[in-house]
Amino acid sequence: MDELSDDRPWPSRAAAHSAIFEFIGGWYNLHRLHSSLDYRSPAAYEAAHTT
Repeated sequence: MDELSDDRPWPSRAAAHSAIFEFIGGWYNLHRLHSSLDYRSPAAYEAAHTT
């Protein structure tokens, strides 16, 4: 899932909450750029430091 669609019907508030939580934890936090990591994503930063 690359992004959440705001035109998607949600069967319940709990389902929407769960999808948002999964998106933030599983994609957004790993791919967004961080100024403290020299404007790299955590995934790119980890990859550069594990080689």
